[in-house]
Amino acid sequence: MTIKKILHLTNKYLSTNDQKLILKSYNLAKKIHDGEKRRSGEKYISHPLEIAYYLAEERLDAKTISAALLHDAVENSTYSVDYIRRHIDPEVAMLVDGVTKLNKVRIQKKWTLIDRITGRKKKIFEQHVDNLRKMFLATTKDVRVILIKLADRIHNMQTLKYLPKDKQLEIAQETLEIYAPIAYRLGMGEAKGTLEDLAFPYIYPNEYRMVKKLSDKYSPKKSDYIEKFKIVLEKELAENNIKAEINGRKKHLYSLWKKLDRYGGDMTKIHDLIALRIIVGKVETCYKALGIIHKNHKPLIGRNKDYI
Repeated sequence: MTIKKILHLTNKYLSTNDQKLILKSYNLAKKIHDGEKRRSGEKYISHPLEIAYYLAEERLDAKTISAALLHDAVENSTYSVDYIRRHIDPEVAMLVDGVTKLNKVRIQKKWTLIDRITGRKKKIFEQHVDNLRKMFLATTKDVRVILIKLADRIHNMQTLKYLPKDKQLEIAQETLEIYAPIAYRLGMGEAKGTLEDLAFPYIYPNEYRMVKKLSDKYSPKKSDYIEKFKIVLEKELAENNIKAEINGRKKHLYSLWKKLDRYGGDMTKIHDLIALRIIVGKVETCYKALGIIHKNHKPLIGRNKDYI
């Protein structure tokens, strides 16, 4: 990842002054992290760049992206929040300070719970995680701090293999118990699923391999089936003068495992291995679109659920 890619992406929706702030923040981050390496051997600056790009893809504002570039600046150097406030921007400094404080909210390690599926003893954190999630949210003055932290956790999980085994399990469990539920509470379903799937193989490696094998066997290829059916739906809706945004996904593996557990491992009872989401402008248009789909594609009896 490079700053040029981030600037190219943000150029589509941010002003010239916003771009200047992002570049200024990057230059400071590059200076602070100069010579530092990650466990993977990559230059440390690659980490904040990846987080900033993730947030830019979500069309976050310039100050959030700038704070993402500097999110480790205070912990990893002699530079202070006050320095960022004076030389970069007060709001960016506030976000960096928030992320720094969140880094201190950690699960205490206890190793006593039992895996409810296999009965094997596993190293799982015994903690009142709901209270910890509430504390996590309560200590945050601005939701953008949590968005930066979630993006930070996603990238850290993507490079978790470079850490020692005990650290892998600790971070993966924390991700599953704290970060994924918070993403869900914020309505970030895709981020939640990504975090769960990244943690899954570290905490339940055997179950992960089993579910992945079943998913590969029963699920059509996302790039093939979803895209073909998306075209069909777009045509049907357009013929009825409905403008819609349609996106699809293959069911996340961790979510599939949890559902299989409820159905005793019976894959024939899982009806959402593939899903498409249709977004329209008004509630009444939702029902019109649903009527068109039911007319052209026979619904399963007893499986209709109204989440509109």
